[in-house]
Order: sequence, then structure tokens, then C-alpha cells
Amino acid sequence: MAGAERMTAVFRKLCRGDMAEAASVHRASFNERLPWLTQLHTPEEDRGYWRGHLFATCDIWGAEGDGTLLGVIAFREDWVDQLYILPGVQGQGIGSRLLDIAKGAHPQLFLWTFQRNAAARRFYEARGFIKIEETDGAANEEKEPDVLCRWVRGD
Repeated sequence: MAGAERMTAVFRKLCRGDMAEAASVHRASFNERLPWLTQLHTPEEDRGYWRGHLFATCDIWGAEGDGTLLGVIAFREDWVDQLYILPGVQGQGIGSRLLDIAKGAHPQLFLWTFQRNAAARRFYEARGFIKIEETDGAANEEKEPDVLCRWVRGD
């Protein structure tokens, strides 16, 4: 969003009623960064996943600006399950702030990201995550080579 005005965001814990919009943020960001995987799930499946599995198992926080959900994070003990920021507002610190909420709640965090998602890998590495394992993707739904990363709170 070069040259654009920085978006002011409000951060809050999301409720079940926010899950459809959270799923939309996920899909928009996913499609932008991983276009070769865009047809893996339908929007209805995305909404069901956020409303069902993620809402039941994770703390889910969002960043809002001008009445729009700009970014979401779903995390639980030791894990960041999802972190997505709308493409038009990436690079404005929203992802860092959402990640800081998860870091404040847990002394260590693990996450998976795809090897080909260079922007995500740079983002996590710049925020203290260390690569601890790479796989060929055989064990994930997408069959896409991935990377397991870990962050540990310093003393």
C-alpha cells in the first residue's frame, strides 16, 4: 500500500458473530499470497472452519479500521493457528500487533508456514521465530512443503 495513508486499527477479541468476516480476511490474504492453492476450500467451508473448529479451540483477535476487519489471529497454548492481514493494509504493523497479543499470552509459540510463502517467512523471522523443521508437505492438507517455526519469550 505504498503511498497510502496508514490505517488506524482497534484490536479486540472476536466473537462467534465475527467469524464470517474473519474467514473473508483469511481467504483474501490466502488468495493473494498463495494463488496456487486458492481452490482448496469454498467460502462456506472457510466460514464453517472459523465458526466451528477455530472458535472452539482458539483465542481469536482482530484488528478493525473504519468498520472493517483488517486482520485476524487465532492462537492457543503454544500455537499460532492462523494469522492473516488484508492485502491492502499489510506492512502497517497490524500483523505485528496481533502477534504481540499471542506472545503476551504464551511464553512460547509454534507455527507452520509454507516454504514458498517468502513474505510470511520473512515476517516471522523478523519477529523472533526460528525455523526448526522443514517438511515435504506430505502430512499437510495442501501437500505443500512447509516450515515449522518456534518463538520463545526471552528473560
